Amino acid sequence: MGVAAFLPTLTRAEALSFEEAAQRLQVNSDRLAMTRFSVESAQLKEQATRHLGGPVVTAGAAAFRFQGAVQGIDLTPLTHTIGSSIAALPAPLATGLAHLPPLPNSLDLSTQRSGNTSSVSAILPIYTGGATTAIKQALQAKTEEARADGRQVQQEVFNEFVQRYFGAQLAERAAGLREVAYRTVLEHDAATQRMLEAGLVAQVERLQARAAMEDAKRNALKARDDAELASTALARTLRNAERIQPMSPLFVISSPIEPLGYFTDAALERHPGLAKVAAKKREAEQIHALEESQKKPAVFAFGQRQLRSSDQANWVVGVGVSWRLWGGVDRSLMSEASHRLIEMADSQDKQARNDIALLVEKRWMAVDQTRRQFLALTPSLELANAVLQLKTKGQKAGTNSTLELIDAEVNLAKAKTEQAQAAYDYVKALADLLEVSGLSDQFGSYMARADLKVQ
Repeated sequence: MGVAAFLPTLTRAEALSFEEAAQRLQVNSDRLAMTRFSVESAQLKEQATRHLGGPVVTAGAAAFRFQGAVQGIDLTPLTHTIGSSIAALPAPLATGLAHLPPLPNSLDLSTQRSGNTSSVSAILPIYTGGATTAIKQALQAKTEEARADGRQVQQEVFNEFVQRYFGAQLAERAAGLREVAYRTVLEHDAATQRMLEAGLVAQVERLQARAAMEDAKRNALKARDDAELASTALARTLRNAERIQPMSPLFVISSPIEPLGYFTDAALERHPGLAKVAAKKREAEQIHALEESQKKPAVFAFGQRQLRSSDQANWVVGVGVSWRLWGGVDRSLMSEASHRLIEMADSQDKQARNDIALLVEKRWMAVDQTRRQFLALTPSLELANAVLQLKTKGQKAGTNSTLELIDAEVNLAKAKTEQAQAAYDYVKALADLLEVSGLSDQFGSYMARADLKVQ
């Protein structure tokens, strides 16, 4: 039976370089899209208040119908007045009016009416105690906070992408090495069977070769499953329909990178967490300013005019002052509470700077440690190659058993896998360092500086 029959059939995969995959990440990442929408929403809110503090114009209209009634109007005074007036008239005329029917003692009246009215009014704030400016600047700070969150998410997404891309590369290399080792061991197993049939080896050596072959097969299958899973995870990160085969190799920069101070300074200047804290402090300052404005009077101009022809319209214009003297809330305490938010933001900034500096140092040391670990594996790899060559010659000369040759093959594959793992650890440590330093966008330049590549 052929070697391929024992290994899984590979599904179709799209080959992508690191740069191509990174471009696709920017287009397809849902998390990046969410942060863009969040920033755009904050920007729109900020723009919506650009005319805040200007005149507010409103128009109003109403249609109405009413009924009014007045009951029990006393007509006695009117009756007396009419009687006196008649008595003062000339006799012929007074005699004629005397026959008129008398007025009632009281009268009930009712009326109904329909109508409509419309008007336009305007209010222009003249002085608000700083409230208008505080609201505008608070929304600006909200936009800055959204941008800082966006940069933070962008660096997190990129760091995750780096780990998945090169993690898939590592898994693929490990699978390839395991499969090569399995094919070699399988050939040795077949050769041992022929030697057993020729009476050149003992049955126990044949069994040992078979056990080594089964172990190599199991490791190759597991490594291939891991590679398939890592490739699928990368594809889902990029929302790709097909599996992705990373084409850019794992790498290491053999010389030390920039000193610790370089990355610490960059982090304290560019870390999005510090930008968010600064935005939070600015928000707190504007909240405090808004609370302070409540202690001051508000001055405004106003006007109103009925929407009628010019000779019939009623109108009014004027200037007003409003000053809240008491409202059930202690404004001094509210102002003090908002000031505490500013002090809290200051403390957050100090704590964040200290934590970030410590994290930068930790990750910078991790980069150097993984670099040295990778370089330290070179002698082990050279030794594994030398042992394999020696065992191959010894097996041909009959001084080494097939099992010893199989062990040498497996050890070489193990050494190469360890080297790839060390390179991955270096890449991951570098990505982590650049993330905390706010320099994730420079990962490509470090990748281009690499003089050691695992291929």
